[in-house]
Amino acid sequence: MTTTNLEVRVNAVNVSQFDHTPFYCEENVYFLCKKLCQIGTADAEGSDLFVAFISNEKKQRKGDGDSPCLVWDLDSSLPFPSPLAVYVSETIRPSFQLFSDYQRFFRIVHAPLFLRYFASDRRHMKDSTGNWIAQPPAYEPIVAEDGTVHNLNEYMEIYASNELTDMGADSVNLVFNQKHGVVISESRVEELFSLIS
Repeated sequence: MTTTNLEVRVNAVNVSQFDHTPFYCEENVYFLCKKLCQIGTADAEGSDLFVAFISNEKKQRKGDGDSPCLVWDLDSSLPFPSPLAVYVSETIRPSFQLFSDYQRFFRIVHAPLFLRYFASDRRHMKDSTGNWIAQPPAYEPIVAEDGTVHNLNEYMEIYASNELTDMGADSVNLVFNQKHGVVISESRVEELFSLIS
């Protein structure tokens, strides 16, 4: 299962006020972003929020400090929200060496773009005969503003060849301007957010 995380600078919030459907992480994060904007924890447009997809070239998905950024992960057992440095240390564990095929990458997407363009008709949650792998949420599937009904695969396609390696100001601006954000290695997550903030 993909863990999709959200980062923002705020005070602690009670996790029980957010809707959560097991196995529908991307949709959970979509509505988490909307709720944080609605209750005033984030600004109304979500311009202080970022969504992170974590995966690798084998499509192995991750399941369930001092940084001014916080991570909102509805599937984590860590405090909600958690400081970015603590979250990286406890869940990503960059000091743990992985085989290169399983090296984790992050697709960081600015929340206003995610809220505008993300779509899921939940086809990835059906087996080959059309039966649900996990019971879907009761609400209707998410459709993008442009009418797209499914593009989750575009967010999940994460390759080392797409990795943003230059962390200069021009490169950081790509996070705010590219529909699908940028791909970075796990070792650069904190660096990227230090430049954004």
